[in-house]
Amino acid sequence: MDNITDITPINNITTPATFRYCRLEQFSNGYRELHGFLSILVCVPGSIANVLNIFILTSREMRSPTNFILTGLALADLMLMLEYVPYSVHVYFDPLNRKRISYFTYQAAVFMFFHALFSQICHFISCCLTLILAIWRYIAITYVQNTNIWCGPKRTMWAIALTYIFCPIICFPIFLNLTVVPKSRRAFENGTLVDDNIKMSFENCTLYNTTIYHLGYSQNVIYNKIMFWVYGVVLKLIPCILLTIFSHQLIKAVIAAKKRRYNLLSNKGIKLEKINGKAIVASNQRFLEKEQQTDRTTRMLLAVLLLFLIPEFPQAILGLVSGILDKFDEECHRPLGDLLDIFALTNSAINFILYCSMSSQFRAAFQKLLHSWRPQGENRKPNEKVLTTVTHV
Repeated sequence: MDNITDITPINNITTPATFRYCRLEQFSNGYRELHGFLSILVCVPGSIANVLNIFILTSREMRSPTNFILTGLALADLMLMLEYVPYSVHVYFDPLNRKRISYFTYQAAVFMFFHALFSQICHFISCCLTLILAIWRYIAITYVQNTNIWCGPKRTMWAIALTYIFCPIICFPIFLNLTVVPKSRRAFENGTLVDDNIKMSFENCTLYNTTIYHLGYSQNVIYNKIMFWVYGVVLKLIPCILLTIFSHQLIKAVIAAKKRRYNLLSNKGIKLEKINGKAIVASNQRFLEKEQQTDRTTRMLLAVLLLFLIPEFPQAILGLVSGILDKFDEECHRPLGDLLDIFALTNSAINFILYCSMSSQFRAAFQKLLHSWRPQGENRKPNEKVLTTVTHV
């Protein structure tokens, strides 16, 4: 595709113009000035929120298979954002860092190598745990009698542990395809480094025999092909397709379960009343509360799945097309990389707000956690009762 040209007549002279998929340089350069500050603004409170998620979801009252998965998800998101903070400071926060020779030291190149691999591993772990969450919830609604057997605490912990073990192994081709590239030039022209791949201006420096380093891709064609299939298909596209399928099946299962409960109650002659167009059980308030809690939990988990898919699917499509079309990655995917990163970081940071807004049990557990951290006797009213009974999300 990189050989495609269009013919444009100018002054009766036919000249070839190079075909381009996208022209996003201006947008990419403009947003790059903001991305560092936005990423810090998201990662710092997002890290605190995920620490709170871990504390709350691992409390004794909140322990359940579903919450074990959410805890593993919070841990992966926390590691992703904690690592992104120094990366953002190194690359974006200082607008002049690319004009300094320290940006191209060997240590800086190794750090970029680590970031490229570690961030993909953490993100893939989050993706796999989100998929496990969808499968577990689908089983809980569709096969109620077998839920404790198929999705019990022990099997859930094994699933989480295996996810953390095998995701780095699956991402290993990324390690093979990346390399630290040394470049050496005898002189600089007017303060600008002369290099085929890097042309950067350095302030107040005249350097000779200087070796610089940057992160590059392997020239091995086989590694590049494997990299395409791992990144574009295995890490991105397949999980998105599976998440979409299970989310759709989960929605169908919720609707079917509501119909079955309604028919069962009607057949048993349990008194039903309609309030605001919704059928409720008038004679069994405890059963009603349990069913409402199940529905709220399912809606919250569906929101987690859908919010994960919104930023993930565009990345999957761009990664797939980048592997198929030459120069698409350079012209379209990379210029949008910073924007896609901020979407993914926001998604990793927003779960705490989602849990608080959609789960009364999570809010109660959060309130209890705050009480436990508060010094005894501080701001406590006489006869004030502290919540001690909280069910899982």
